[in-house]
Amino acid sequence: MRVLTKLSARADAAYDNAHHAKLRGRLWGALDGTDYDARHDTDEPPGFCFSLVFPPRDMEEGDERWLLVASPDEELLAHVARDLKRDRELNVGEMPFEIEQVHGLAPDVGEPGTRGVLESGTGVLVRIPPWQRERYGIDDGHGDSATFWRPEHTMEPFRKQVRANLDRKHGLFAPDYLSGPSDCEGGLFDEYDLLKTYALPVDVTEGERMTYIVSKWKLGYTVRDDDHRRHLNLALDCGIGERNSLGFGFLNIMEDDDEQ
Repeated sequence: MRVLTKLSARADAAYDNAHHAKLRGRLWGALDGTDYDARHDTDEPPGFCFSLVFPPRDMEEGDERWLLVASPDEELLAHVARDLKRDRELNVGEMPFEIEQVHGLAPDVGEPGTRGVLESGTGVLVRIPPWQRERYGIDDGHGDSATFWRPEHTMEPFRKQVRANLDRKHGLFAPDYLSGPSDCEGGLFDEYDLLKTYALPVDVTEGERMTYIVSKWKLGYTVRDDDHRRHLNLALDCGIGERNSLGFGFLNIMEDDDEQ
């Protein structure tokens, strides 16, 4: 499930490629005083993800922009939608917007047999724990710190970390009686088309900036059965990889050119 917000630029502004933390602050503010606020200071996945403001280019006053917030939890999205409707001013760093419309969406990867592609609208953050580096033959001198995935580490650790992370989200946000990704045969995706890998400085908290190495992907899939459909839709709702509450790992279903 998603909330789509239509924005109008209130002034000319340069696009800020690292506005993750600024958007996160508004979303956590929308959850302040709710039961979801308790997730803010935990290490568990938060149960939501968001796009950055798009399209990502400099703007003039009056230009249209859009923002998507996704979650498997309809009530969480209801809190976000109410906040966006109540306070129509959205200041994302030096990018000032007026909120014009707020709509609900329910994307779905499709019934069993459906083929499609998910594209990462934001960079995917995958880190390899230090105790797994030897298994993959990685020696990068980072000691006890996790290693950011790079193409030279091969696809195996990327696939395994993405799947393990989605297992964790399934355990938190899906009923216990349903099978998780690792309980089922077959991978999440049929194809992994790496678009680019890049380093991005991000203000993770007030006064703390970190540089993450992230990657963008086109991920081909064929829905095998109802379980696989649920797992792919969970990835749409929660994002893949880590730090989804900073906007990383947000996915979109690619549409055919003749349908756009």
